[in-house]
Amino acid sequence: MAIKFQYNKTSLQQLEKQLKVRVKALPTLKNKEAALRVEVKRAKTEADTLEKKLKQKLKAYNNAVELWDEFDNSLVSIENVDLSVKKIAGVKTPVLEGIDFLVKEFSVFNRPSWFLDGVAIVKELAQIAIESEVFNQKMQLLDHARRKTTQKVNLYEKVQIPGFQDAIRKIKRFMEDEENLSKAAQKIVKSRIQEMEESL
Repeated sequence: MAIKFQYNKTSLQQLEKQLKVRVKALPTLKNKEAALRVEVKRAKTEADTLEKKLKQKLKAYNNAVELWDEFDNSLVSIENVDLSVKKIAGVKTPVLEGIDFLVKEFSVFNRPSWFLDGVAIVKELAQIAIESEVFNQKMQLLDHARRKTTQKVNLYEKVQIPGFQDAIRKIKRFMEDEENLSKAAQKIVKSRIQEMEESL
């Protein structure tokens, strides 16, 4: 990205101002990137842990597959998933506050005795699955923000800051050369005037 500038003091001041802003912002951006990287890793670890826990629970209950054929799946449903928002390094992420289950009434005497345990198991599995999904969404949001922050850090560090420094250097050299030429021209004019005065 070529930085547009003119060879004058106004342009030099504007470039110096923009360079100062970027140099000042760079450490903050790097800290944000590092914080986001840590949070992405933490969310991924938590999501993976919950995923493994869910698989283990499903595997444990797989032995009683014949019993689950008898279970009435319509007994338990999710009425509401309560989410709140928490900002992490400026990124809004979901936080699971709670899950409201709707359990239909059923006769404990007319149903098998393990139905109450079945309801508890279904609730537990749903809770783990929803928590896992929330952490996956959190991880995706944080990772997206981390990638954008990394791009901005790279833009500042590798493109804009060196570009502004180079432009400032070119303007200063140009202005020094112009000043030197002006002084040289003044000396030449002065010496010619002296020569003319001496020849009179």
